[in-house]
Amino acid sequence: MPETSAGILLYRRTPAIEVFIGHMGGPFWARKDAGAWSIPKGLYADDETPLHAAIREFEEETGVTLPDYDFVDLGEFRYTSGKRLAVFAAESDLALDSITSNTFDLEWPPRSGRMQQFPETDKAGWFPIEQAREKLVKAQAAAITALEATL
Repeated sequence: MPETSAGILLYRRTPAIEVFIGHMGGPFWARKDAGAWSIPKGLYADDETPLHAAIREFEEETGVTLPDYDFVDLGEFRYTSGKRLAVFAAESDLALDSITSNTFDLEWPPRSGRMQQFPETDKAGWFPIEQAREKLVKAQAAAITALEATL
């Protein structure tokens, strides 16, 4: 059974459309930019709705509690691995100048026996649509196209 995850894609008009995305934390992504950013997202279980999980994950990865937005379901997107991602969008005027992400443990350097903690998201920001499309991991770029189609 493929993993299922859900995420929130916030957008704003400045006057051009910008989206809020985060750079994946940890040593594997540290020196990468193109293809190393993600919609704030995470896994969910069968007993949780995708929207509820997306809101929870956004808050865990940014430290920001979302207001009561009118979310739009952009659809489900598949990775080549088979993993599925449900994305919900909302227009936002949040400043989001800084984030505080939850962390994960990783043995680093490899085979060192030394566990270190890294943030799931080490930085985040607002980006114009075309720039975001280049920064996002390949499978998530389709969510940008879906957002454009709804606006």
